[in-house]
Amino acid sequence: MSSEEKLQQAIEATIAAGYQLNSEAFEYLIQNAQTSDPVAVMNLALERMSSLQDKPMFIEKAFLEAVMQQAAAAVQEALVEQLQQPTVAQTQSYAKPAFEQPSYQPQISAADTFYPYAKDIPSDLKILDDSTGKLTSNGTLTEYVGLFQDRFKRIEKLLRQRMDVRAATPLVEALKSQPKTKLKVICMLTEKRDSKNNTILAVEDLHGSATILIPQKAPEEVKKKALMLLPDTVFCAAVIKTRTNLLMAEDIILPEVGRKMPQRAQEPVYAVLTSDIHVGSTKFTKEAFKRFIMWLRGKWGTSEDREIAGRVKYLLIAGDIVDGVGIYPGQQTELTIRDVHKQYNFAIKYLEKIPDYIEIVLSPGNHDAARKSQPQPAIPEGYLAAIEGKKNIHSVGSPCYLSLHGVEVLMYHGVSLNDIIGVVPGMVNDRPEKSMRLLMQGRHLAPVYGGKTMLSPENRDYLVVDKVPDIFHAGHIHVLGFCNYRGVLVVNSGGWQEQTEYMEKLGLVPTPGKVPVVNLQTLEITVLNFMEP
Repeated sequence: MSSEEKLQQAIEATIAAGYQLNSEAFEYLIQNAQTSDPVAVMNLALERMSSLQDKPMFIEKAFLEAVMQQAAAAVQEALVEQLQQPTVAQTQSYAKPAFEQPSYQPQISAADTFYPYAKDIPSDLKILDDSTGKLTSNGTLTEYVGLFQDRFKRIEKLLRQRMDVRAATPLVEALKSQPKTKLKVICMLTEKRDSKNNTILAVEDLHGSATILIPQKAPEEVKKKALMLLPDTVFCAAVIKTRTNLLMAEDIILPEVGRKMPQRAQEPVYAVLTSDIHVGSTKFTKEAFKRFIMWLRGKWGTSEDREIAGRVKYLLIAGDIVDGVGIYPGQQTELTIRDVHKQYNFAIKYLEKIPDYIEIVLSPGNHDAARKSQPQPAIPEGYLAAIEGKKNIHSVGSPCYLSLHGVEVLMYHGVSLNDIIGVVPGMVNDRPEKSMRLLMQGRHLAPVYGGKTMLSPENRDYLVVDKVPDIFHAGHIHVLGFCNYRGVLVVNSGGWQEQTEYMEKLGLVPTPGKVPVVNLQTLEITVLNFMEP
């Protein structure tokens, strides 16, 4: 067996035992692979680990050095006893010595004062709405028609809850009205055309179609609203009937979210919002993610950081747990693991190190092994077999409505944000919360059909935001951003992947390792940076 094969076998044995090598330990093992059998070294190390009362998550270089020094000492003692020089093979196959007193101690001095308040708080996690197990589409034209009809009816109902829209007129009736009649119509945007002097909106409802004109002399506020309109958005237009079949716009009214008082938890428990881990990518910031896990265990950070960690009861991961395979051009050159099943196995090894009193919720993203069209069901069980029986890890679809101690969370990976950033003026990658806010204004998570976001024609449009959440959590853009919009805490949680070549071509500069933590009692956010040791 070559040294490379032995090295691979040693690493696989380490992972199978539930440990990880940090980067320095990994390099140390490589450097000594020619002179010391990596398999024998790791067998000794793992036996040593089993004797430790407080087992660390990650095997460090110092620990391996101590193991090899004691192994060498044991070999020397055997030499004296045998009064002969053993062969290299004898040295490599030397029996594993028993160690009476471990000389290596994990660096856990911070844990001496760590007490997880959240451990004593009963979990209060409810899945309110999830499309997993309810999706039945065959992709027929009839189903697509039904999807858009369902979208129109449900958003029309939301609009008619407004006093100023309640008496809106169908398009067919509006076109029959006398010239100069002022009306309100509820419609879906099918096309937007800009000319030198005007903006023309082609719209339709369930029974007819019309053309709405926004003239150059229209108020600036109305022209600005028209610029923000996305294709296939359902909205209300205040119009004046002209002498022809044109309707002249006076105002544009989006479904919007009414100002609300958010619900709050009775106890000061926290939720960590994150996404886009991308295990398997060379750009996955694994050292920062290890520090994140150590923080959750109370073994990293300042006393204030550990105080926050002790109150974390929930970890919500909004998609792209792994990097996947064949997702974007040239991805194969940026993968450390080229098998998606192994990517998930590695990811779960990380998640298993998180204290079991923390409820972990996983939803899929476009890099995950779920279908790509929206809505996405939960990641298939075959990829997550290792979490079977783990009561604190829950796999859900995207989008999904959750309740955490009464605080309602809408979690969605956010793949549709690409469409918004691509077509709406003023929407940019480094302010993802602005694009998310526009989704709330339109009460739909992926309104654009035929863009970068694939939509599945289900019998119900699961992407309509019927109920306004307290927290709207998404990812996908890899940039941290948040704001409070009309009582809704809007959070894009960034991620754990440094800039790939593909991101660089798109002009996307990620913010890896910055994690928003929400106090569910106050809905205040604290951002922790795990990129800095």
